[in-house]
Amino acid sequence: MTLSSILVSRDWQEISVLECILGGLHIGVDVEAHPERARAKLSTSKIDAMIVDCDLDGAAEFLRELQNGLINQSVPVVVLRGSRSRNPGKIQPALFEFQKPISVEQAVHTLSAARNMILDGRLRYHRQTLHVPVSVSCGSRNRVAANLLNLSQGGVGLRTHRALPVTGPIKVSFALPGTKLSIRFQGEVAWNDEQGNAGIRFLEMDCGMKRDLQLWLERQYLTD
Repeated sequence: MTLSSILVSRDWQEISVLECILGGLHIGVDVEAHPERARAKLSTSKIDAMIVDCDLDGAAEFLRELQNGLINQSVPVVVLRGSRSRNPGKIQPALFEFQKPISVEQAVHTLSAARNMILDGRLRYHRQTLHVPVSVSCGSRNRVAANLLNLSQGGVGLRTHRALPVTGPIKVSFALPGTKLSIRFQGEVAWNDEQGNAGIRFLEMDCGMKRDLQLWLERQYLTD
């Protein structure tokens, strides 16, 4: 799944650089030369990021509208400042900016940070559907065979042949599909039902393993 952005600018030299960088970050870009056209598009389209060239006439007013609720507060706004730029005021909750002429290194760094913010928000509610075997340990000797049904940043959904205990820590391990990595964590039962379905919430996981899981979820999200 490609992320989406609107770039409000008429500087075609800078636009070509940004299109190349955004493409490498799996962010599609829709270019608008006038803030009013971008404003109209926002009323009918859902986007993941807004990039605004402050050298445009009307850019400062447009940025104030963005600050005052024209877009969802979780959508990052990236500001390009140039020789004609005026202070547009602070944009909340997050503001990313860089100067023109564009430094590729700075633009990659800034847009990567914005992309990470977008993905963090998306993945917070995303569950990746899976069907792989998983090992579940309840106590020192009580092992339960199960199938992994879905995976998220916060936990897993699985199906077992018998109900899991609702209290006490549970250890879970499984191979991450398409990799040579194994994920192991300690969790707790968040919910279960009479059909053997259960949701396990992460409690403890190695930091390196958590990062591997995050990167894997990002790849699956962007390629689905």
